[in-house]
Amino acid sequence: MTSTDLDSRIETYYVRVRGIVQGVGFRHATVRQAHALGIKGYVANLEDGSVEAVVQGSANQVDRMLSWLRRGPPSARVTEVASEERYTEKRYERFEQH
Repeated sequence: MTSTDLDSRIETYYVRVRGIVQGVGFRHATVRQAHALGIKGYVANLEDGSVEAVVQGSANQVDRMLSWLRRGPPSARVTEVASEERYTEKRYERFEQH
């Protein structure tokens, strides 16, 4: 495989972010960052106070998004990020907040 093949391959990751991540603009900032990077998927609050996201894009885009999610916006205090690659045929058309 060439590097171009790797760049064009779409990866999908499920991400769970814990810490002070609700009520601090985390989802809105995540949408802005995803749009800036060309990431597709979604971000949503969970009942336990964490945030979940599905990020889909090239390996480089996903790596950059995961790196950003480990910090979040300045108002957030991220304490833990768990991510795992999910194999899916589904292709998201945009990145949105749920």
